[in-house]
Amino acid sequence: PPKAPVMPAWLGAELFNGMVAPLVPYGIRGVISYQGEANADRAGQYRLLFPELIKGWRQAWGQGDFPFLAVQLAPFDKNRNRTLEQITATPEDSDWARLREAQSLAAKAVPNYALVVTMDVGAQNDLTPAKKDVIGSRLALAARSVAYGETLVSSGPVFKEMVVQGDKVLVRFDAVGAGLEARGGKLTGFAVGGEDKKFVWAEAQVQLDNSVVVSAAAVPKPVAVRYGWADFPVVNLFNKDG
Repeated sequence: PPKAPVMPAWLGAELFNGMVAPLVPYGIRGVISYQGEANADRAGQYRLLFPELIKGWRQAWGQGDFPFLAVQLAPFDKNRNRTLEQITATPEDSDWARLREAQSLAAKAVPNYALVVTMDVGAQNDLTPAKKDVIGSRLALAARSVAYGETLVSSGPVFKEMVVQGDKVLVRFDAVGAGLEARGGKLTGFAVGGEDKKFVWAEAQVQLDNSVVVSAAAVPKPVAVRYGWADFPVVNLFNKDG
């Protein structure tokens, strides 16, 4: 008979049937998901399927909405060997940023979910950065909040809303903790765009009420703000809790 076709093990349902389904009879306390690089070119699909995966696993175990903690896709410049000046020369669109956005939107689709930020621990030319201790510490904070119900600042600032005020945009956040701060100088990584959907780098400042005001002279009528929207973002907005 003809030789069976060779297929990668991640196609179809092989990963679930081979590596997840055998665990279903056992008890579970929660999940840490560190994944997404292979899906970066299909962020729209991921936005739909990732929450369904979470719902499907919870349904399979039949133990309620157990905690699901995800690790954000880390910064990575895809081995282009660019300088930081080249990377930050002008705002670019980014499929990796779209995947990160899809990861964050899962919080609106499923309960007991947290996303651990990696924007400050990435390696420019390393797909899997070495600073796992920082990621592990942040996962522990997220678990203390989501799994164990502790009241603590368990994440960095999370987007809440934006308000257009003439030629400026006011961006408000949740999880500000002891307050917002720019580490290492003025705020970087903010871009603003108008109706033409063309983005330019913006001036951004933390306000006394822990909002951030964003503007650019080239965009007198802003409609949208991006932050860290790049394969390898150079960003520095933190809350004072770290």
